[in-house]
Amino acid sequence: MPAIELRRDTPGLLRLFTTVTAAVAAVLLIALTLVMISVRDQVRVIGREAAPQAATAADLYFVLSDLDAQVTRILLAGDSDESASSRIDALGVYRDRGYQADRDLQQSTADSAVTLRLMDGLAVYRQRVGQALAASAASDRIGYWTQATNLLHQRLLPDAQLLREQSQQSLDDAYARKTATETTGTAVAVLLGGSLVALLIVLQVWLARRFRRFWNPALLAATALSLLLLTAATIVLQLQSRQLAAGRDAGLGPYLALSELRALGYDAAADTGRYLVSANLSYYRDDFTAKSACLTGDLSCYRSPFLFGTAGVPASDAASARGGLAVLAGSAAADRWAAYQAVHQRIVSLADSGQTDEAVRLLTGIRRGDAAFDFAYFDASVATAAETRRRDFDRSLRAAETTLTGWSWLPALFLLTVLTLLPLSVRPRLAEYR
Repeated sequence: MPAIELRRDTPGLLRLFTTVTAAVAAVLLIALTLVMISVRDQVRVIGREAAPQAATAADLYFVLSDLDAQVTRILLAGDSDESASSRIDALGVYRDRGYQADRDLQQSTADSAVTLRLMDGLAVYRQRVGQALAASAASDRIGYWTQATNLLHQRLLPDAQLLREQSQQSLDDAYARKTATETTGTAVAVLLGGSLVALLIVLQVWLARRFRRFWNPALLAATALSLLLLTAATIVLQLQSRQLAAGRDAGLGPYLALSELRALGYDAAADTGRYLVSANLSYYRDDFTAKSACLTGDLSCYRSPFLFGTAGVPASDAASARGGLAVLAGSAAADRWAAYQAVHQRIVSLADSGQTDEAVRLLTGIRRGDAAFDFAYFDASVATAAETRRRDFDRSLRAAETTLTGWSWLPALFLLTVLTLLPLSVRPRLAEYR
């Protein structure tokens, strides 16, 4: 009797086992598809929205720093024929930086109140610059220039830094959300995928023992497909995570930090000119020294407000500029900044000894050994390093996108095949009870 009852229960048990296995496969299909689509979309958000916004905010800070540096060059060049080429060049760069600042502000999706405040402040800044360039009296020219440069450092640059911090936070949040999704996806793949594989194996063993058949080809194929999907999904989630993390740590983060150092370099170089325009005001000499310490990676810069983040608190490791030029751009860029520092000291010494005209000539000249030449040489090195880092991030982003290609539909393909194989594997056995 027990053997007969067990035989009568076999179709029910087989149907129940098959239904549970199919249900697990269906849940895995839905969950894994949603996870993969979510990860793909989050990669797109990082690569097409968060990262470009962080780069735009960094670019805006750099542009504003250079804008004021060019105004100082224009004032120092004056109206003399000897400095005409320097004046024309500075006017051209000033115009281009203005267009660039307008474009960055229009593209910004950060805090609209801060963006509008920057637009308003930039309009006032341009007005003061125009008044300084149009003034005939030296005292009026210096007065308007002082208002303009104070507005830039007390209002525009702090607001630009706020936008930079907000965009960096948005980027960090995007990475954090993606990491959380990847963790969920891995858990889904391991738990549900592992459960599906285990159920298929148990069903294979149960059928072999109950029906005296060693292998069930359809079940073997379903098990192999499930195991392949489980392995592949886990590898894909981990691989694209490492690819995008590498892009942030070796590409985007250093690129943003180099943009920061480049802006600081322009602002520090402008301090050389401001020292002359302000009739040797010691504030600008000290300001140059402090900014230069950040560029060279001096430990004193860790308490400096010049670099990204709250004073005394370094930025995230990947985007920290506090290592200085040697770490982020190489020794060549650091050496070129050291060359500019030497010229800066010569200019300050000439100005302090009353040789202002010679100091201005050394600052605005474009020959090798002049300040403008040495700074352009330095800037080219940093710009090249930054562009290399940007391309590194772009390559990592493309690699992550390629890794995820097809994974919005591959789980469905695999698991629908498994769901098709399941009834095929048990139908011959159920037919024996009809």
